[in-house]
Amino acid sequence: MDYFPPPHLATCARAEARDSEALPAAARCAAEHETPWARDLTAVVAQDFAERPPWNETLGPVRPRGAPNGLILRGGKIIAEWGDTTRADMTFSIAKSYLSILAGLAWDRGLLRDPHDQVRLLVDDGGFDPPHNDRITWHHLLQQTSEWEGELWGKPDLIDRNRAVGGRQGPAPKGTHRDLRQPGEFWEYNDVRVNRLSLALLRLWRRPLPEVFNELVMDPIGASHDWEWHGYRNSYVEIDGKRMQSVSGGGHWGGGVFISARDQARIGLMLLRRGVWGERRILSEAWLERMLEPCPLFRNYGYLWWLNTARGLYPSASAASYYARGAGGNLTWIDPDNDIVAVLRWTDPAAIDGFMKLTMAAMRR
Repeated sequence: MDYFPPPHLATCARAEARDSEALPAAARCAAEHETPWARDLTAVVAQDFAERPPWNETLGPVRPRGAPNGLILRGGKIIAEWGDTTRADMTFSIAKSYLSILAGLAWDRGLLRDPHDQVRLLVDDGGFDPPHNDRITWHHLLQQTSEWEGELWGKPDLIDRNRAVGGRQGPAPKGTHRDLRQPGEFWEYNDVRVNRLSLALLRLWRRPLPEVFNELVMDPIGASHDWEWHGYRNSYVEIDGKRMQSVSGGGHWGGGVFISARDQARIGLMLLRRGVWGERRILSEAWLERMLEPCPLFRNYGYLWWLNTARGLYPSASAASYYARGAGGNLTWIDPDNDIVAVLRWTDPAAIDGFMKLTMAAMRR
C-alpha cells in the first residue's frame, strides 16, 4: 500500500534511518553548495536575466530568499532533510510546471477538449488573431513551440528570443531579432509566451488560477496554506464582471509561486503516484502521459516539465526522471524508477548532478 503523508507539515513521516553514508552526504552536498544568487532577490530579478531598461522592470512581488533547504522522499516518507523546509520562497519557473497541471485539470474536465485545438477557438481576446497567432494550439504553448508574437503586460516576446537555457545556446544575443517560424516548428524558452498561456487558462477556467489550484490540488493533498501565487501589478483582467489577476509562470519580473519545499514535495508525490493522492484521483494518467511526452524539437522537454531523456539533463539520474526547474537552484526531482521525490531550494545548479549521484548511490545500498 502506497504511503501518503497526512495533512499538516509537522506530521510527515520519516523512514527508518539508513546506515549508508551516501545519503547524509547528498544532503550535505545540497546544503553546502549554495546558489551564487544574493539572498536579497530584488537586484537579482532586475539584473540577472540580462535585460536592459525598461525591459527589466520588476512588475510583481519579490522577497528575500532563505538558505538552502530541501528533502528527499522515498516511499512517500522523508529519508533526508536539511534547512528550513517550511519556508515559502520564490520558485521562479517551477510555476510553469504547475500551469501544466492546471491545463491537465481543464482537459480532464472537458474545458480543454483537445490540446491540438487552436487556442482562438476558446479564447477570443485578440491574443490569437491572424495572420500568425491564430495557428497556435494549446500543445504549442505547453511545449514552448508556439512562436507567439506580441506584447503582454508591457513585455514583448522579443525579450526572450534567442534565450539560452537547458544547455541550448541561442543563435544570437538574448533579446535580439530572430525571424519567427510557424507555430510548432521551433522550440524556445520564453516567459512572455508562458504568461500568455496563463492568461488563456484564466479565461478558460473563468476563475483565478490560484483558487483552482488550491481547490483541486493543494487542499486534497494536505498542503499548508502558506503558499501564494502572484502575477503583476498590471496583469488584471475582467471576466464575468469580476476583476482577476493573471498569474505569472515564474519570477522573471517578480511574482510567481511562493511555496515551501514540503508543499512542493507533496505535489511531486502526487505526480509520482500517477496523479493519485490516497483514494482520490487528482490528475488523470492520460494527461501525465501527454505531459511527459518529449517534444520532438527538444527531447528534454515535455508540457512545461523538464525530462531526463537519454539522461540528457542529469547523467547521474535515471532516464525516467522528470523535473520542475526554477532559476537560482530550485528543483523538484521525480524519479518513478526509484520511488524518489526530492526538492532542492537554492542549491548551486552546478552541484545538482553531484547531489543526484550521491542520492542514487544511497539507493543502491
